[in-house]
Amino acid sequence: MKMNDIDLYDFFRGIIDSEEGPIVLCSLDYRIIYENPAAIKYYAPVSPMTGRLLSTLMDEEMMSKVVMSVEWFKEDTKNNRVFALHDKKNNMDMYILAIRNTNGELIGFYGRREDRNPDQGKEFDLD
Repeated sequence: MKMNDIDLYDFFRGIIDSEEGPIVLCSLDYRIIYENPAAIKYYAPVSPMTGRLLSTLMDEEMMSKVVMSVEWFKEDTKNNRVFALHDKKNNMDMYILAIRNTNGELIGFYGRREDRNPDQGKEFDLD
């Protein structure tokens, strides 16, 4: 993966690692494949998470919502973002987003934070 002598893997990893909020990348088998430094800090009690299945870190209800979100991503290439929850303690919203290849096929998903007013969305609103 080269572009003008720039290793794109390092380039994109640098972008993810520079984010101040936690970002957790997952494969379609719900295995965590990468967590940025902010995620390692945010999820310190259960880190490191890389290589673990989400089901070992989430309760059944939350895992069910993640599965529903991924299934929704599979239904249409326009389905790419779900508001998951508001973290009141850290005053941030968490989202689940689709990762698609250049053909639009779903290849994974990730969770990230966004500072936003929690009253503007509903948890796991898939419509």
